[in-house]
Amino acid sequence: MDLTELFAFLSIPSVSTDPARREDVRRAALWLAERLKARGFRTELHETPLHPILYAERFVDEKAPTVLVYGHYDVQPPDPLELWESPPFSPVVREGRIYARGASDDKGQLFAHVLAAEEAPVNLKFLVEGEEEIGSPHLPPFVRANREKLRADVVLVSDGAMFAPHTPTLTYGLRGLCYLEVRLRGARRDLHSGAFGGVAPNPIQALGWLLARLKDEGTGKVLIPGFYERVRPVPEEEKALWPSLDEEALKRELGVEVLPGEEGYAPLERLWARPTLDPNGIWGGYQGEGSKTVIPAEAGMKLSMRLVPDQDPEEVADQAEAYLKAVCPPGYALEVRRLHGGRPVLTDPFSPPMRLMARALEEVWGRPPVYTREGGTIPVVAELKETLGAPIVLLGLGLPDDNLHAPNEKLDLVNLEKGVEVIRRFHRLLAG
Repeated sequence: MDLTELFAFLSIPSVSTDPARREDVRRAALWLAERLKARGFRTELHETPLHPILYAERFVDEKAPTVLVYGHYDVQPPDPLELWESPPFSPVVREGRIYARGASDDKGQLFAHVLAAEEAPVNLKFLVEGEEEIGSPHLPPFVRANREKLRADVVLVSDGAMFAPHTPTLTYGLRGLCYLEVRLRGARRDLHSGAFGGVAPNPIQALGWLLARLKDEGTGKVLIPGFYERVRPVPEEEKALWPSLDEEALKRELGVEVLPGEEGYAPLERLWARPTLDPNGIWGGYQGEGSKTVIPAEAGMKLSMRLVPDQDPEEVADQAEAYLKAVCPPGYALEVRRLHGGRPVLTDPFSPPMRLMARALEEVWGRPPVYTREGGTIPVVAELKETLGAPIVLLGLGLPDDNLHAPNEKLDLVNLEKGVEVIRRFHRLLAG
């Protein structure tokens, strides 16, 4: 497979969260638009207050079915740079794997659809954003305002993972997300711990108290009142669809001896169908070399909550904020900032397009696919499902060990090559 185009795409540092990379993000959108134009697509670049949305379409026959492909051209920051074995925006192939930021999430998977578009016997539309990694703030309004433009018989998304190597996989569920930043303020300035220790509030200590009140140490349950009220239980017949999880292999991969989590649920159910709460970062006070005896005026933390049907991210944010304010010790000013969120999604694993994709996967891989949910979030999928009313097909081409959002992100070449062939066969089956 000729990787020249993909490597050029991966070389663009389109980090959407970094204001210094704004022009690079735009450059990635323009680059992709040119590649689609070269394949006969008409393209439109829709500006937003942050990063542009790329829409492209190519019609072959008014009687042919229409496929809408969703993906994103923005990527996560590459930090920490010193942990990369090769520069994050200088793609290389090592041992049959492409290493670069965006190789799996999502430039490599998205470009598989661009490659498969050549000679496709279906009408194709592409909806590609540059803000997925910051919560897709401007895409849902665009989808609602352009319902007719985006109308399709099936929505095809490749921004996920196969269950295991050489295991064709169809994903039918995604968890949602509620992401908060919590800030605590004590005194009006940093204070000397000798002069004021014993009378001054310490926001770092208060953060520790708050964290200890968010989850039960023994059961792993989230303690926010109402958090589990809307959680939809998983029917036993659905669990019967799931593949078996090698827990010992997962422990080895993670380098841990136990798999902690909510008591009473197997690891796979905790990964796919139970809500979670995790601190993603904590800050405050002196971080430099040596000692500095200071009581900080401010400290903070970032919290992510993965949600499942039928939880609503705004309702969960309300619950979390009310609880944090209720348990916050006296003497502190608490602020909760809502950074972004996304709704959970369940699709029909046996819709006609899913059955066709299952057939395409079996023809290419030589074995039938397994059916999975996924623990991650693609914020716009719920919006596409609700607004367009078209069946959703989630075709992950990555692997769980692709180091998404971490150093040395990679994509296995075999997954890319077979992924392109699967998509081509799906187009032919759908057209037939």
